[in-house]
Amino acid sequence: MSSRRGFIKQGSILGLAGLVPPVVNAFASTNKKDMQQEKSKWADGSRLVVSISMQFEAGGQPDNAESPFPQNMQPGYIDLPGATWFEYGYKEGIPRMLDNWDKFGVKVTSHMVGSAVLKNPALAKEIVQRGHEAAAHGMNWSTQYTMSYAEEKQFIKEGADAIEKITGTKPVGYNANWLRRGVNTLKILQELGFIYHIDDLSRDEPFIIQVNNADFAVVPYTLRNNDILLIEGKNFSADQFVHQVKMEFDQLYVESATKRRQMSISLHDRIGGTPQMVKAMSELLTYIQQHKGVAFKRKDEIARMALADKTSIRE
Repeated sequence: MSSRRGFIKQGSILGLAGLVPPVVNAFASTNKKDMQQEKSKWADGSRLVVSISMQFEAGGQPDNAESPFPQNMQPGYIDLPGATWFEYGYKEGIPRMLDNWDKFGVKVTSHMVGSAVLKNPALAKEIVQRGHEAAAHGMNWSTQYTMSYAEEKQFIKEGADAIEKITGTKPVGYNANWLRRGVNTLKILQELGFIYHIDDLSRDEPFIIQVNNADFAVVPYTLRNNDILLIEGKNFSADQFVHQVKMEFDQLYVESATKRRQMSISLHDRIGGTPQMVKAMSELLTYIQQHKGVAFKRKDEIARMALADKTSIRE
């Protein structure tokens, strides 16, 4: 058959004709729900939702954090040039990206490390003042999945409190360092008043899970359209990045004719804020905005819409 829907439809017809045993009829009936899900739409009428992340991490990194420089520093010494690579993120990268978002009328979600916010409070305030979401990203770059319940709760709370203190907004979304949350992370987030997390790559649309017997939203993240993985990790050129994201968009746009779809793009302060990458994003935004029905949304908007929508996938 030409599609999964066609296969399901054929199974239903054969069942009605008595050409398949009852057990197959039951299977075809069950999959009517799948057919309905494939025809799902965004509650606000959008055809495809694009969500951009702007990681605010620079300034919160530990000494000798991984950078483009060789990882061969001798013990007891600090990688001073490497530190300047991170400084670029808050001195040039985020300010440049903010101007570009304004140019295209796009609002993004900024996952903020608490210690980075405390080091650069004016920039954190500006991000929020310009209409972007301040989401939590831990207090620092510590590995949280090894922490005890109490340690992790304090770690998450300190980072969120730092953001609220500086920006005046309470974060409702969370991103763990390299997505590596622990077994207690979601319970802690629910207890602290968060409504969603992004540390999940399993779908191309938001979905709902149960945490502490209550609804909690998952707004999927991306490694495919991610500058830290592609530009730094795989040495993609800016042109390659543009091409890959365009291909992703084109496929999801086709699927979005009959199915709720979300495309994520992730940019980091010291990478996505370089001149070539901002130029690359300008090209991508120009291309994407030429397509009817595409909406750019912050992740808190996506989470709230998913939580309020009775047709959202539930796991």
